[in-house]
Amino acid sequence: MAQGDPQPLVSVIVVNYRGADDTITCLRSLASDLDYPDVELICVDNASGGDDVARIKAAVPGVTLVESPVNSGFAGGCNLGAEHATGTILGFLNNDARPAPGWVSAAVAELRAQPRVAAVASKVLDWEGTGTDFVDAGLTWFGMGYKRHAGSPLSAVPPAEHDVAKDVLFGTGSAMFVRASVFAELGGFDERFFMFYEDVDLGWRLNLRGWRVRYVPESLTYHRHHATMAAVDAPDSGRETFLLERNALAALYKNLSDESLAKALPAALALAVRRATARGDLDATQLDLERGVGPAETGDVAIPRTTLAGMLAIDQFVELLPSLVESRAAEQAARVRTDADLLPLLRKALEPAYPLPRYLAAHDILVEAFGIEAAFGQRRKILVITGDALTERMAGPAIRAWNIAATLAAEHDVHLVTTNPHVSPPPAPFRVSAGKRHELDAPIAEADIVLLQGHVLELAPSLKKQYASKIVVADLYDPMHLELLEQGKGIADDKRAADLAGVTKVLDAQLERGDFFLCASERQRHFWLGHLAALGRLSPRLYDADPTTQSLLAVVPFGLPPETPARTGPGLRSALGIGATDHVVLWAGGVYSWFDPLTLIRAIEKLRRRRADVRLVFLGMKHPNPEVAEMDIGARTVRLADSLGLTGKHVYFNEQWVPYGERQNWLLDANCGVTTHFEHVETTFAFRTRVLDYLWAGLPIVTTDGDSFADLVRAERLGVVVPAEDADALADALETALYDEEFAAGCVERIAGVAQRFAWPEALKPLVEFCRDPRPAADRLAGSADLVTTKPARGKEMVRRDVALVREYLNDGGVGELARRAGGRVLKIARQRLRRG
Repeated sequence: MAQGDPQPLVSVIVVNYRGADDTITCLRSLASDLDYPDVELICVDNASGGDDVARIKAAVPGVTLVESPVNSGFAGGCNLGAEHATGTILGFLNNDARPAPGWVSAAVAELRAQPRVAAVASKVLDWEGTGTDFVDAGLTWFGMGYKRHAGSPLSAVPPAEHDVAKDVLFGTGSAMFVRASVFAELGGFDERFFMFYEDVDLGWRLNLRGWRVRYVPESLTYHRHHATMAAVDAPDSGRETFLLERNALAALYKNLSDESLAKALPAALALAVRRATARGDLDATQLDLERGVGPAETGDVAIPRTTLAGMLAIDQFVELLPSLVESRAAEQAARVRTDADLLPLLRKALEPAYPLPRYLAAHDILVEAFGIEAAFGQRRKILVITGDALTERMAGPAIRAWNIAATLAAEHDVHLVTTNPHVSPPPAPFRVSAGKRHELDAPIAEADIVLLQGHVLELAPSLKKQYASKIVVADLYDPMHLELLEQGKGIADDKRAADLAGVTKVLDAQLERGDFFLCASERQRHFWLGHLAALGRLSPRLYDADPTTQSLLAVVPFGLPPETPARTGPGLRSALGIGATDHVVLWAGGVYSWFDPLTLIRAIEKLRRRRADVRLVFLGMKHPNPEVAEMDIGARTVRLADSLGLTGKHVYFNEQWVPYGERQNWLLDANCGVTTHFEHVETTFAFRTRVLDYLWAGLPIVTTDGDSFADLVRAERLGVVVPAEDADALADALETALYDEEFAAGCVERIAGVAQRFAWPEALKPLVEFCRDPRPAADRLAGSADLVTTKPARGKEMVRRDVALVREYLNDGGVGELARRAGGRVLKIARQRLRRG
């Protein structure tokens, strides 16, 4: 750590129960051996009786000693200690453990460097440092959490398994750290566990909520394993076995998804019975009539305590169920990760864990009979919501949503929903439906990830309230408010301003709620980063988690089909009566007010005087979504073509959009593609979606300068870029693209390579990667809080600060400024005291 760098206060909690000797050794080591200065020591005595409290007070006077009136176990003792802690980080250390000097500092460094890490799992060796206690975590499908490699000589464990930091499902309660704010958010350890598996349960819950638990080998401790347990209970009493068995079932019940639990819990209960009988070597057939009928035996049957422990554990799990039901509901509502997401952290979920022959046979039977392997590989559920019409004729937003769904469906169960009433989609390898506002909650409840476009968030308010923990991906490829600046020119000023404010509010809500954002270009990325910064989303916590912000905002351009277009029917020449040798310019998108088709019409008028066989085709004049209002620019374009005598001769308007699945037939009939627009802010950040079809069809491109697509055409030499509203330059560019065969052939060759970069699977890679490992944004993780806070001024420091403020106020505005500031401070203090009262 840098000299003078403020560090968070760490409260280390040690629980004592009739183990004063070990506890004193532990506390003294914490007080003297650590290289981290800001440590608060808290010792909780769990109603030990005797002289434990007095001895600890005398031996370690600097410790905060909390006396519990009852023995509430390790879980309750740690929670009680956390209630008395003032640090922003909680450290938990068994009383029979001792820390290495860097135990705290290594953990603090990790927590400060990784805002998404909620807990640090320490490396734990035996007392001599030669044996392994905790270097990794594992969990079986039936809920048994275990420490991988525990009991092995350290020399026998591969260095990669114990010397490398990694994510784990849980850390051992004998030595771990947790952000205090997150520990409080989760309600601490589950005290129903008493001891054993409370650490497994906590880590499992953290991971389900999107936090990470990180094993940090430099955070090192040494542990006399079960020294405390051995002092208060005999190994063969069955009590430890009882707790392990009961708590495993409780953790399983709380944390598995509905689908997984339905298969795993019945099998886990059956396996617990077989484990109990096998552990006690109990003859499970002794009451079976098939063995023959002899003299009635009614005497008691001896049952080993290890067998009884398993049976009683199931019985007491049933007793816990009423309270566990409520806990389960809370955990399932808060989870943002699937069981499949956590599968790598389970390490070997199908490992039987106990080498008992009868038990192993039952394990294999149950795994097969209940389909356990498939239960832990459930596909993630992704909901894609669009407001656009899903029909044979689709506009840009619907096309984008459709291809997002199609690409993600290869790995996940995808449901594409439109809030638009017009739904008659082509066949799809995913579910497609329509839903009004009140019908969105059901698919949202089922989903693990919700991806939305446009105004959808306003139609799904449950994502802000009831399902506020759901992971949301917001597709920002369409900067709606910039479009509205141009689109709204023909309406009253006050309504135009109100409409713009409303759309901006919609976008603000998305930017404040989302966990991951998609935009269409690097230009857009800079624009949206500015918007995020203005809203306060680019916080230190987000920045520290990822200074590049790539994990928050990724460029996902509009894409192309990965297959080259193949003709399936007649195209524009047949439909519009255009000759086979005519040279066709195609306008592939809609005609909207931010475009400039008027200059294009004038350019065709100029070009047709030199080239009588030039033809301009507008692919679709009427938007496929009936809810999109007609724009005046379309009518103006038709009127201009009519007035110049071009309509039906050199300019053709296709009134209805071509079905999406047939557009390649029209594209393949063209000789070049064109897009023209005005020079304004919408152009600067727009991404012309349908224009990408020119790349797909291998058409040389003529485009107006000013947008990101023009940058691409210029950089890759895919056609000609012309100034805005320059009909002469546009006419010359069209002539080059249409009639210069060598130029056109070069463009086509270069386009083939560029088109591959825009294929949907390639374009959507950032989204695909996010959906493989989805997590809430760092600033949206429940329980996030600052680790290092400014300490309030006291005593002389406060006086010096006030004197400095007085001088500053006098210099700024004299006595009047001083009186104004002082009066404001008095009012602030008064309000604070009133609130406390």
